[in-house]
Amino acid sequence: MFKALLLTKTPEGATLADMASLDEAQLPKGEVLVDVAYSTVNYKDALAITGSSLVVRKFPMVPGIDLAGTVAESLDARFKPGDAVLLNGWGVGEGHWGGLAQKARVKADWLVPIPKGLDARQAMAIGTAGYTAMLCVMALQDRGVTPAAGPVLVTGANGGVGSIAIALLARLGFEVHASTGRMGEAGHLRQLGATELIERATLSAPGKLLQKERWAAAVDSVGSHTLANVCASLKYGGTVAACGLAQGMDLPTSVAPFILRGITLAGVDSVYAPMARRLLAWERLARELPADVLETNTETIPLNAVAALAPRLLAGQVRGRVRVDLAA
Repeated sequence: MFKALLLTKTPEGATLADMASLDEAQLPKGEVLVDVAYSTVNYKDALAITGSSLVVRKFPMVPGIDLAGTVAESLDARFKPGDAVLLNGWGVGEGHWGGLAQKARVKADWLVPIPKGLDARQAMAIGTAGYTAMLCVMALQDRGVTPAAGPVLVTGANGGVGSIAIALLARLGFEVHASTGRMGEAGHLRQLGATELIERATLSAPGKLLQKERWAAAVDSVGSHTLANVCASLKYGGTVAACGLAQGMDLPTSVAPFILRGITLAGVDSVYAPMARRLLAWERLARELPADVLETNTETIPLNAVAALAPRLLAGQVRGRVRVDLAA
């Protein structure tokens, strides 16, 4: 038997999140059984746990789009008992039982060996949010963005993606500007590497289709009017890596910044990213993200505290990353 956070649905359609004791026989099919040491709480997890969005595709469901631990059993030759592994995305926690449990049975194709220089605890201080941040940085670099091009804006700066994006970009030599609705966290954002702070409200309201050129590039996890204003404010030839929709799924802009300034909107998907891209992202995270940054940017909670934290995360009241200790 093992502990898990289990989501069920009432006849009225409400989502319930309760602690449960489950048997291995209840786990879904998969080639690899993992003893989960740590998981995380991401924005998508909070949506699933609160039932605020149609994230979960079937019930009952163990949420958790991340996990890290050791292989207990494997039917796949690529993995053997004792191997340290992690998992992000692939619909885990949405259509397949996820990481907010002490055990998970998953497809071997979904697993990434924890790279040298990281352990399970550190890997989940990074989690999907940090991995997505690295994919965004890679997307900017793939399109030729360099520190010499000018400052890079990071929206949603206090969130999981934003905070790690700041740290990664700063350590690559970029001048990083951070947009946040919590200016009281200025000290933390500057510690991560931000040099200029921008009040979120200046970007979140409707704005002109073309505005003063301010940034060479951006990492956006917010969407909607914020992303539209970012596009309108990019320098000629700039790129924005877009990976989230915290403000909304809409994009109220026009083709003007794209054809008059030649900007690029690069969509970044972390859920189904190809394995080669995943491996590269995780190898770079292990090399480029200092352990002290991870610890100062991460809160660790036990599994039984996850459900209560989810509404706070959706309300933007959680700083940085949330790691879940499955043994606590």
